[in-house]
Amino acid sequence: MFQNDLQMSRRQGSRALRLTLCALFTALISAGAFIRIPVPVVPFTLQLLFTMLAGLLLGGRDGAFCVGAYILLGLMGLPIFAEGGGIWYLGKPSFGYLIGFFLASYVTGKLAWSRKIPSLRFILLCNFAGLFIVYGIGMLYYYLISNYVIQTPIGLWPLFLYCFILAVPGDICLCILAAVLYFRLRPLFLSTF
Repeated sequence: MFQNDLQMSRRQGSRALRLTLCALFTALISAGAFIRIPVPVVPFTLQLLFTMLAGLLLGGRDGAFCVGAYILLGLMGLPIFAEGGGIWYLGKPSFGYLIGFFLASYVTGKLAWSRKIPSLRFILLCNFAGLFIVYGIGMLYYYLISNYVIQTPIGLWPLFLYCFILAVPGDICLCILAAVLYFRLRPLFLSTF
């Protein structure tokens, strides 16, 4: 009986730690929205860095949970998105990037956790897969909302120029930084899970 109580206590402590880490990453993603470099059309922020790290360090499910909590809090009205918050944000063309963050964090985490001892190259590939998801969903949403909902048409070339070419170099650097930070922080997280 004592052994069962001890195991249950460890599981509850582990669950509390996981929730605390999820709350921490949700706060980091929120803070990352306000650290930005002005770029035309879609602002460059540090959200991608923290969404990638959430997936890499917490796993796909918990990483996506962090991003989902961030999105939900923003849609409920907290001004934690790059340009405010509220349900109206669904009508902003850039909202697709937030959806992309959610899916990318899940995929990045699932891929990274599929190997016991991943290499730097593998983690970079995981991050670039996540980046591809963010841009794919973000650009598609931007195009659809701009052209069919808010009636501010954007052609394919301007979309590609402003929503990819101008923004992706900084995000590639963030993918590399996330991979480096992952290997620095991984030993701390392995001891908790």
